[in-house]
Amino acid sequence: MPRRRLRRGDLACTVAVAVAVAVAAVAVAAVGAVGGGDGGADFDYRKLSGIIIPGFASTQLRAWSVLDCPYSPFDFNPLDSVWLDTAKLLSAVNCWLKCMLLDPYNQTDHPECKSRPDSGLSAITELDPGYITGPLSSVWKEWVKWLTFETALKLRGGPSLVFAHSMGNNVFRYFLEWLKLEIAPKHYIRWLDEHIHAYFAVGAPLLGSTEAVKAALSGATFGLPVSEGTARLMFNAFGSSLWLMPFSEYCKADNIYWKHFFEGKGGCHHRQQCDEMEYKSEYSGWPTNLVSIEVPTVRDTEAYPSIMDTTENITSSMECGKPTLLSFSAREVSDGTLFKTIKDWDPQSIGLIHQLEKYYQGDPVLNPLTPWERPPIKNVFCIYGLDSKTEVGYYFAPSGKPYPDNWIITDIIYEFEGSGNSVTGKPNNSSGDGTVSYNSLSWCKNWLGPKVNITRALQAEHDGSDLQTKMNVDHHVGQGILPNMTRTPHVKYITYFEDAESIPGWRTAVWELDKANHRNIVRMPVLMRELWLEMWHDMHPDAKSKFVTKVGLNQGQKKGPVRNR
Repeated sequence: MPRRRLRRGDLACTVAVAVAVAVAAVAVAAVGAVGGGDGGADFDYRKLSGIIIPGFASTQLRAWSVLDCPYSPFDFNPLDSVWLDTAKLLSAVNCWLKCMLLDPYNQTDHPECKSRPDSGLSAITELDPGYITGPLSSVWKEWVKWLTFETALKLRGGPSLVFAHSMGNNVFRYFLEWLKLEIAPKHYIRWLDEHIHAYFAVGAPLLGSTEAVKAALSGATFGLPVSEGTARLMFNAFGSSLWLMPFSEYCKADNIYWKHFFEGKGGCHHRQQCDEMEYKSEYSGWPTNLVSIEVPTVRDTEAYPSIMDTTENITSSMECGKPTLLSFSAREVSDGTLFKTIKDWDPQSIGLIHQLEKYYQGDPVLNPLTPWERPPIKNVFCIYGLDSKTEVGYYFAPSGKPYPDNWIITDIIYEFEGSGNSVTGKPNNSSGDGTVSYNSLSWCKNWLGPKVNITRALQAEHDGSDLQTKMNVDHHVGQGILPNMTRTPHVKYITYFEDAESIPGWRTAVWELDKANHRNIVRMPVLMRELWLEMWHDMHPDAKSKFVTKVGLNQGQKKGPVRNR
């Protein structure tokens, strides 16, 4: 595994290791309590353990050094809370920033303060996974070491359930790609079968999120008591922030697996290969161009001075000429074209270009800004919300202020419930979850096979009498799959797309939850209920269907949790 600084990047691994034991003790204790058989599998389901990989900014950070904060009653001492200590943020924001910001070029700590991820289950339970998310994250661009899974296997004697939320799915993807390069090909699938029973991808931004563009150019506070400029400073300081950038569904990286053997590790960029649809579609498979930005007709590198430069007379050259409106697709965002184009007016974009080239295009394992195929895991469940108002595009214009406040948003393009959006382009059939657009969330439908069973049920308590089911629906990869079922106004449904036939021994399911918000979905009772039902079904000795039935007690289950309780 290539070495990287374990600054805040070891956060994902720290949390996963801590939770592997704690969650196993809770979740698996419940499984063991019911006894039951092995459901026809070759291992005891009572030995299952759980591994949680939280989303962006969902874990605590603590100080690892002493920092005196002048003119403030607060100082930072070792083990003091940094993320998130609201009192220190409000009363000593400049001091607090020293403990949060990294150097954008080499990802090192501020010379006066360092902070590290907390350990133990409290590191995530006191910040609900996904509830506070945004640009104040620690640097996640590390991998979940396979030691986590080896530990879980030894402690419980069985494989793990992987539960990843939002950006945590990106972390898990990186781990899988790293593992593929580290062990012999014939052992790769066997290792996954032995160590991972099921993967639950919740709110996964599989094609990125447009909110990352907003955060990079103008800042996104997500309700935190900081200015948008301060939020932008932090977002652009973290090398992992660009991991959330939107990218084209038509462009793939070269095969790093073969480069690994024939050219050696590292030292080469991932060359993107785009098929012809990239240039025919105009919007890289997205509903619209993601960024339209006004720039001065005459280039003037002093038009947007750094925050240390004088701000006098900086708007005169911009006011004299008519600005030019430039538009950028998802591909042009992810390959750096956007930032290279605006660097003459926004010199801080050079730092983002450096991060893209070093940590993404030059990564020795994977360029994560490329679509990913179904993970080779026996049971994969992709779960997300839909039909919430979601941002899918922005118009920016110069503000005349210095960095980080030099751009303002003049207009926002939205997806709306049930109608995608009204802009010219490729509207989605539904809207996203309030943070990630529908086309990005639903990319996992491409993991389904040619025949799919679709079921729609109420989210609320029900007896199964109003289920809607369509069996063996034709599915063509890349063309989407629609339920074509009825809806009652103001009623929330959950729609299941299930395939257990296309790959023998493997199951793939997509769950769409109406009105489930991206940041709150992990706390929804309906999601917890469905996850528990699925685990119950897997271990039940009399289970006859490949997936849990949707009607509960009266259809195929003798006892256990049901949807009408």
